[in-house]
Amino acid sequence: MPFASFTPFLSLKIFLPFLSLPKLLSTDRKLFSPSRIVATSAMESKSPCVLVLCGKSSTENELAASLKNNNTLKLPDNAKVSVLLHSEIENPFEDECFQINSFMNSLSTTRFGQFLIWSPRLPSTHDVISNNFCELPIGAVCAADVQFKGRGRSKNLWESPRGCLMFSFTIQMEDGRVVPFVQYVVSLAMTEAIKDVCAKKGLPHLEVRIKWPNDLYINGLKVGGVLCTSTYRSKKFNVSAGIGLNVDNEKPTTCLNAALQKLTSGASQLHREDLLAAFFNKFENFFDLFINEGFLPLEELYYKTWLHSGQRVIIQETNEDQLIENVVTIQGLTSSGYLLAFGDDSQMCELHPDGNSFDFFKGLVRRKLA
Repeated sequence: MPFASFTPFLSLKIFLPFLSLPKLLSTDRKLFSPSRIVATSAMESKSPCVLVLCGKSSTENELAASLKNNNTLKLPDNAKVSVLLHSEIENPFEDECFQINSFMNSLSTTRFGQFLIWSPRLPSTHDVISNNFCELPIGAVCAADVQFKGRGRSKNLWESPRGCLMFSFTIQMEDGRVVPFVQYVVSLAMTEAIKDVCAKKGLPHLEVRIKWPNDLYINGLKVGGVLCTSTYRSKKFNVSAGIGLNVDNEKPTTCLNAALQKLTSGASQLHREDLLAAFFNKFENFFDLFINEGFLPLEELYYKTWLHSGQRVIIQETNEDQLIENVVTIQGLTSSGYLLAFGDDSQMCELHPDGNSFDFFKGLVRRKLA
């Protein structure tokens, strides 16, 4: 959606921020043996969740072997887990499964994405990361082909079938004041990664935009979302960040490849492995800049990518049992990561979600700024 065409007062739905400190803002059914993957039915949901471990270097592969041998990785509710090393599996992958080698070959980071946990079917990638955070290296990622108990805002479940890129990864931070901004860095890195992959493949540019605080949109439809949670331990914030992105699955809204097909007559498509590698290549650079200099160096690019600069919204407030509506104009972000807006009286204010409503125009609470 071209920025200039964004319509004021257009009804929008948004996921509200999941930020609080120190606890932050906050797929097909397969089993396989070391030699092959075989199909299974939905009735076999009690079967162990298979986790395949792989590292970019010998260091990560040694860690993978240790985690397997010591039976270290756990899932919530004592769910059964079967752990395999990628090096143990002989030609197990079907074409539609996540291609680990392709991902690793496209990865050029020094930390993020270097250690991979992949599963053909998981309740939630976020649970794998958050429940094993201290056992995993910073930047470790868990990806799944199918996710049936994914986590969304306000304990919502996010079911994701094949065709979605679903992953969660570990981040560690020390400055709690900037922790709420990490979801913006993650969102921005994904929109830029999509641009990079399209450019590299000679494909038309896809205009994926950010809807504050953590949704990704294309052509006015939601195509993805971001979830970040954190815990505070040993004077550090352990952040579990996750993304769900519709790459090749048009339901329930749309997907990147559907948008791409409208722009080209060719059969070229975007692939999850390329997008995941491009994301980490971009995120690592953004994150280092963010940690060293704050969010300010990324603000201009972020504002070019989001949907809200100059947007006018109605804020509903109650005064002596009387409902009062005020119109404000969004200008950017405040230092705490919420929306900065100005009223028609030039009064500067900060907009917070009310914690209940999903309606962008009725789910914001105004706090006046001095």
